[in-house]
Amino acid sequence: MRFICKKYGALALCTATLAAPIGANAADSLSLEIGSGNKTQKASFGVQWNWSKRWWDSNGTHIGGYWDLNIAYWHGNRFQDISNRSQNIGEAGITPVFRFQSNMLKGPYVEIGVGVHVLSDRYDNNGRQLSTKFQFGDHLGIGYVFENKWELGVKLQHFSNASMKQPNDGVNFAIIKLSSPI
Repeated sequence: MRFICKKYGALALCTATLAAPIGANAADSLSLEIGSGNKTQKASFGVQWNWSKRWWDSNGTHIGGYWDLNIAYWHGNRFQDISNRSQNIGEAGITPVFRFQSNMLKGPYVEIGVGVHVLSDRYDNNGRQLSTKFQFGDHLGIGYVFENKWELGVKLQHFSNASMKQPNDGVNFAIIKLSSPI
């Protein structure tokens, strides 16, 4: 238990530090995401702050967005490309997300985001490696916001260090997202 608190406590502190500029405003929603890719499962918890800014407001739609602050847990099933060896990684990140949506903020949407993430360890699973703990995470998603403001979405997410250091094989996830208003 002490190991978990020590390792993931640092991620929680990092997440709180990243949230400081945003923390003065109350959060708008919470999210839970689960996904998989490259023999790695991922679960994350996020907090979102909507932007009040609207771009290209036309025909009942606009581009808006939000800040997404999250912490996640990765479980790789093939550590160092060896069957039945696992690797567990914590992740903390912040992402500005741009969303094409209805002016009513309900119904279908399309979104894209590119953020920064810190991993608790370097990723090495199923023959793919990330040589740094610092990663960029980008995603492309679609979803639907219901009348009660609950949201269900899917997204493809990619992690990479932008070739700052090799190896940089990248990791891709297919993710399901459920979000609720606060």
